[in-house]
Amino acid sequence: MALLSGFHPSWTILVSTWLLSVFSNMAAAQTSPTGCGDGLLAIYFNLCDLSAAWGIVLQAITSAGIVSSFILTIVLIASTPFIQDKRKKSMLGTQVFFLLGTFGLFCLVFDMVVKQYFSTCASRRFLFGVLFAICFSSLWAHAGNLNCLVRRNIGPSGWIIFAIAVALSLVQVIINTEWLIITVVRTNSTAGDPCAIANEDFVMALIYVMFLILAGFVTAWPAFCGRYGHWKKHAVFIIITNFLSICIWIVWIVMYVYGNVRVGNPTYWDDPTLAIALVSNAWAFVFFYIIPEISQLTKPSLEQTFEEEHYPSRGVGYETILKEQTTQSMYVENKAFSMDEPQSAKRPVSPYSGYNGQIRSSVYQPTEMAIMNKNTNDLSYDVIIPRATANTHPAASGNSTLRAEDAYTAQNRHTTNNGQANSSPYSQW
Repeated sequence: MALLSGFHPSWTILVSTWLLSVFSNMAAAQTSPTGCGDGLLAIYFNLCDLSAAWGIVLQAITSAGIVSSFILTIVLIASTPFIQDKRKKSMLGTQVFFLLGTFGLFCLVFDMVVKQYFSTCASRRFLFGVLFAICFSSLWAHAGNLNCLVRRNIGPSGWIIFAIAVALSLVQVIINTEWLIITVVRTNSTAGDPCAIANEDFVMALIYVMFLILAGFVTAWPAFCGRYGHWKKHAVFIIITNFLSICIWIVWIVMYVYGNVRVGNPTYWDDPTLAIALVSNAWAFVFFYIIPEISQLTKPSLEQTFEEEHYPSRGVGYETILKEQTTQSMYVENKAFSMDEPQSAKRPVSPYSGYNGQIRSSVYQPTEMAIMNKNTNDLSYDVIIPRATANTHPAASGNSTLRAEDAYTAQNRHTTNNGQANSSPYSQW
């Protein structure tokens, strides 16, 4: 009671005023659009407003693009040890630079969904042209590299290509920096407001980016006239990507400059137009350039495939020795156990293979010594020392092992035949 009696009436008035202000703020916060939480600032209503569904849809598509770009960047860097062709590896730095620009385009979409104020307007005007310049300068540098590869099969160093892409994108950085300084800092009429700028001026600041698109598209076409045609597929990726980009840019520029005025509410449709242009162009980069290029990185070049097919490995190994040896040199005969011989289509036939036991004194039958005395350098070992076989005997059948009694019978016949041939070689005369 003593504490309550100590309160002054002025304190009661202050507390009641504070409570009224809290309740009034809560009542004002309840006026947020459907889907947004209480106390959310008005500049973020497009992120959750169910009545303006374009912001929510673009957020979902953009979030998928951010995750995809991040994963593709990791895949591109992780595939470096598996790239066999050094000419493809030289483009790795430029392609990572391109992916960073694509990742930035997806992130910039959230800047377009959030309503305009000083920070969002300044970042839009600066980053929109710079990020697109990074992507299209990388495509132009790649197209120039392809023109060297299709004619000489040798391109410039990877550092040179990357430096060209960076230098081309820095031009747009300088342009946008000067434009911001002139229009924001030194303009008195707008009190330094970056949002107070005409749509035509925004488009005019992107002329250099349009030049990069057209230059990359034109430079990729001569790659089809080169001698080394296996590089042409990369030129196709660049041409398709630049062609789709040209179409997207024509549509959004016409809509941004003329179409929104025809609709009747240009202020509302400016942000969706720029956001849709960013998302569509960024996904065109992913589907028609990044993914096809990554699929071609680890594939061997045409020269490597030719060498693997026609010039196999010449290292010293068991398989190499087997390929270099012929059938005759690989065959090892154990005379103590077998008399098998390798079957060959061009094997010389022994002069005694057709002997059937009949006396053929009219036919000259040379002996082993006569064959050995001849100059037969091109004959094989089997001709010099023929082996006795009997066609009529069962040993000539599928059984490849000659029995001892069969060999003894063939030897007796062979001795008898030699005696007859040597006794009267001129019996006909």
